[in-house]
Amino acid sequence: MTDSLPPCPECSSVYTYQVDALLTCPECGHEWAPGAASDDAPVVRDSVGNVLNDGDDVTVIKDLKVKGSSSVVKVGTKVRNIRLVDGDHDIDCKVPGIGQMGLKSEFVKKISG
Repeated sequence: MTDSLPPCPECSSVYTYQVDALLTCPECGHEWAPGAASDDAPVVRDSVGNVLNDGDDVTVIKDLKVKGSSSVVKVGTKVRNIRLVDGDHDIDCKVPGIGQMGLKSEFVKKISG
């Protein structure tokens, strides 16, 4: 039965199964419609689930130690004009007082406005 079903687009698990009109992954819980075109660009979300785009402004939600330095990016630091990239750290930005660095989207919150 699993030979005819595609692997999960989120985690690539081969243990997908069909529930009504949707395919479901038991490993990550992702559900999708069979035959739905998957986007080539993954959606990047902040810590509360807001979709991030290039040029957005975000704020840091926890103190972050800067690797290889004694500096710390303090909670509440506003970062303007982010750029989304592929990789473990999915945001490239210039942090005030620190400089150019990569951030993980799970440690930022989008500033609405």
